[in-house]
Amino acid sequence: MSLYTAVVANVLFPLHELAKAHSTVAVRRALDESEWWSAEQLECFRIERLKRLLGMAGKHVPYYRDLFSRLAFSPDSLASTADLRQLPLLTKSTIRSEGDRMQSEMARHLMRYNTGGSSGEPLVFFIGKERVTHDVAAKWRATRWWGVDIGDPEIVVWGSPIELGAQDRVRALRDAVMRTELLPAFAMSEARLDGFVARIRRRRPRMLFGYPSAISHIADHARRRGVRLDDLGVKVVFVTSERLYDYQRTVIAETFGCPVANGYGGRDAGFIAHECPQGSLHITAEDIIVEIVDAAGNPVPVGEEGEIVVTHLATPEFPFVRYRTGDIGRLTATPCRCGRGLPVLAEIQGRTTDFVVAADGTVMHGLAVIYPVRDLPEVAGFKIVQESLSLTRVEVVAGAGFGADTVAKIQTGLRARLGAAVEIQVEPVLEILPERSGKHRYVVSRVVS
Repeated sequence: MSLYTAVVANVLFPLHELAKAHSTVAVRRALDESEWWSAEQLECFRIERLKRLLGMAGKHVPYYRDLFSRLAFSPDSLASTADLRQLPLLTKSTIRSEGDRMQSEMARHLMRYNTGGSSGEPLVFFIGKERVTHDVAAKWRATRWWGVDIGDPEIVVWGSPIELGAQDRVRALRDAVMRTELLPAFAMSEARLDGFVARIRRRRPRMLFGYPSAISHIADHARRRGVRLDDLGVKVVFVTSERLYDYQRTVIAETFGCPVANGYGGRDAGFIAHECPQGSLHITAEDIIVEIVDAAGNPVPVGEEGEIVVTHLATPEFPFVRYRTGDIGRLTATPCRCGRGLPVLAEIQGRTTDFVVAADGTVMHGLAVIYPVRDLPEVAGFKIVQESLSLTRVEVVAGAGFGADTVAKIQTGLRARLGAAVEIQVEPVLEILPERSGKHRYVVSRVVS
């Protein structure tokens, strides 16, 4: 750790958090200890936090007060985290319909947030200081696993209007002190990409953080330009907020000459899991309870895939209890070689809308239709939109050699997977536009919900 980083991590950042009345430093230090706890210690700790969260919700949140009364549910009766199943799953539609009744009557100074609506359902919700503090601490702990601390030079490749629209002078000063530089993930033209590569070389970051689609795009561009990025001393590239594909991990790792660490979470659900140097996605179990359920909302055995449902224990102001993320994944009982007692997500398949349905009703992951398009050298970019069982559109950015033969290959490849009678419309476009959040989605199905 450099002297500058030590001053930022141990003096300036703690003062910054103290000024905001955040206990981030204390929470992170506690997380450094609790990650080595036994499963029994962790379960006892989570039960107490769960009782506190639900107790406050039952007293001060109108929606939960009425729900608990209707179910004759008492938080004090909880004997294990599995007892959460006494409560119904929380959906985006419930949050939208209940509105202000989801907020605690004791809450003050909440921050308004929203999801990008990539699933077609944008969601407005609120976050309090406790939630912010715990999420920052969870990310901070995870970056330290890779030898990166607050104050180390960092490049953030992001596209959220929240961050991009909030770069006032105070934030700019803070980022300068913390040595964090923000690159917008929107509108990646050739000229902009040249500028991004130059800024990365100038910054010589210890870590890059952001969308895998955007960072892999920058890496691809640098390779095409013949610009090296593996001589900068980057220790890790942390990617989050989208599914990380194997080919993206490969191109990022090779271009920057460092490991790629996957992070899983969302603005609504929080920082759910982070990858350790041994390759396991550890759940932030001190703050978040993860359940895996089937289509009917019933729990599935460990090792089987289903929808990821989370309860965030640091959300008393706007509780997220048994919240349906819309993501598909599975847990594993196999402990990580790193020795941490934190449970492990074995796999994250992606959002339910990242799956497609063949004409015969077969449900398959979007990778099944990605490969026939991605592996064509004449295709510089693409997005596959399944409009119905009988129609799929493919937006394509044409590369060298693109023509009628390429269109035929795309149609043949997709029909082989979706059905011989499915109409495949190939639409040339100048660029693939990101979602409003700045994320890039390669597959969108309007059939799977």
